[in-house]
Amino acid sequence: MPLASALFYLGLCYVCGVLGKNRKFGFWGNFICCFVFTPLVGLIVLLASDERPPRQ
Repeated sequence: MPLASALFYLGLCYVCGVLGKNRKFGFWGNFICCFVFTPLVGLIVLLASDERPPRQ
């Protein structure tokens, strides 16, 4: 059961990272934020962050 919980937690962190790949912190920043704090806090940070400006 602890393995299933850990995989579920990492899965939520991965989803937050994928959703944030075009945001200010990028994939890894959002993934680490979710992993260190919680996916709920990471999702709030994701929603509060600005979109990454387009490359020229």
